[in-house]
Amino acid sequence: MGQPEDPRGNLVRPYAVTRGRTEPRRDIPIEAVLVASQAGLQEARFAGHDKYRIAAMCEAKAQSLAELSALTRLPLGVARVLVADMVADGLLSLHSAAPRTGFTERMDLLERVLSGLRKL
Repeated sequence: MGQPEDPRGNLVRPYAVTRGRTEPRRDIPIEAVLVASQAGLQEARFAGHDKYRIAAMCEAKAQSLAELSALTRLPLGVARVLVADMVADGLLSLHSAAPRTGFTERMDLLERVLSGLRKL
């Protein structure tokens, strides 16, 4: 039998992952689509474990910020800071999925994203 599992899991405080930062370098909507840049995965190897995982996921297929947060099990605020850093560093390419029209269309999109997240 193995060692008993720690009920706290692999708990790492969010401020440790983002080095104390809570605000991203730039605002990235949760529905924004992210794709690893040409050199993103190779360079992300040296940027830390979480950034490498995000780059690997975005290389395999385009992912939204919300999906990345859910798949990595990082709080949305932490994922937003990491992804904003990666976009600023050229590791990820950002493609906005937000409609250029009004509030109603944006809310419809957000409801579809929320529905997709619930299905995960």
